[in-house]
Amino acid sequence: MEIPGRLELANDNAAAFQLAQAEARGWLALRRPGFAAVRPDRGPEQVEADRVVVTRPYADPSALEAELVELFKEWDTGHLCLEDPYGRLDLSRFGCEAARGKPVMARPPGPPDSDVDADADAGANADAGRRRYPADVGLTVHEVIGVDDLAEAERTVVHGFPELARLPWQRGGLFPAALLERPGYRVWLARRGGTPASACVTYADGAAVGVYWVATLPEHRSKGAAGAVIGQALAAHPDRLATLTATESGEPLYRRMGFREQGVSRWWRYPRTVPAASSAAGPR
Repeated sequence: MEIPGRLELANDNAAAFQLAQAEARGWLALRRPGFAAVRPDRGPEQVEADRVVVTRPYADPSALEAELVELFKEWDTGHLCLEDPYGRLDLSRFGCEAARGKPVMARPPGPPDSDVDADADAGANADAGRRRYPADVGLTVHEVIGVDDLAEAERTVVHGFPELARLPWQRGGLFPAALLERPGYRVWLARRGGTPASACVTYADGAAVGVYWVATLPEHRSKGAAGAVIGQALAAHPDRLATLTATESGEPLYRRMGFREQGVSRWWRYPRTVPAASSAAGPR
């Protein structure tokens, strides 16, 4: 019987998170022994890429590459985002581009340390980890229950991350209301002075709780909002290993909150940032 390590638990959670979103939207999805894949519905204004999360080590990268390429042919993949936590795949010859590796991090069960001040907020251009700020007295955090709060959290993520492909923001494009009905899926929103400031999503799969979409609006950064919203989410799951994939700006904050690197995930994207000559066709 396999006893998954922390990296595999993080991979499994990321895969389950993608599959839960696919089920909520009615998208095509599959789970194979070494990876999970999601194919969004096609549309004239599609911004969603086909998503693949590699979940287990592989002895032969070329064999997995061949299996994936066959799937891309079957799905007629034109946009792709693939996470490889083991960093041995090479999809460049298929026209894909590897982004800078992202740390896959985990934190043992237990409530957040009371002395952790969420001073550096996740999000683009955050001055993460260089200065300390006291928690803002006007800061509150709550779990999102209704669709109006969900829309505020979604807007915070789209503008705070930012998700450029989703601008201008359209309600329900990233967080459809059906996600609130998915078991284990929870959304958290921090406000400063009653105004949305930071948000994140957690997904509990029974073995771990994954933290996703941590974002803070620019005008609220370095005020403690990101750490407060993550801390509230962790406190709601004190008996679970917590996992996440860190952005460069968010990593210092996550380390202060007890997360430690388990591996570095290479993210492959198609098409390339600068379109390749073969970009008219998918990765096949």
